[in-house]
Amino acid sequence: MEDKKKGRITPRWIDSLKENEIFVFGSNLAGMHGGGAARIARLHFGAIMGKGVGLQGQSYAIPTMQGGVETIRPYVDDFIAYAKHHQELHFLVTPIGCGIAGFEAEDIAPLFESAKELKNISLPESFWEVIE
Repeated sequence: MEDKKKGRITPRWIDSLKENEIFVFGSNLAGMHGGGAARIARLHFGAIMGKGVGLQGQSYAIPTMQGGVETIRPYVDDFIAYAKHHQELHFLVTPIGCGIAGFEAEDIAPLFESAKELKNISLPESFWEVIE
């Protein structure tokens, strides 16, 4: 597994992106990007107030505030499918759901199991610890 994650651990703090990098953050369906990584996405990486899902600027929103883990799964699946079709981009997944939404890495990381196979998705160390 070490080979799969080599070079694919999201930095703990992101304040700039390369041209082909996308900041992946947890959002709410209403797109009210007021706190946590969502606020950083809005202030620095083009997230749009009122847009709670998908690509916006150099960021990608995955809703995490609408219920349990099973309500997040379809959005993670859509994200992974998007990343699979956009190999020219590198997606830096933050620990979505593990801040304001109140989940633990053990809850969210398994949703990213299939992302292990995609070289253009980086995951937080805490997610790798769960899925490897």
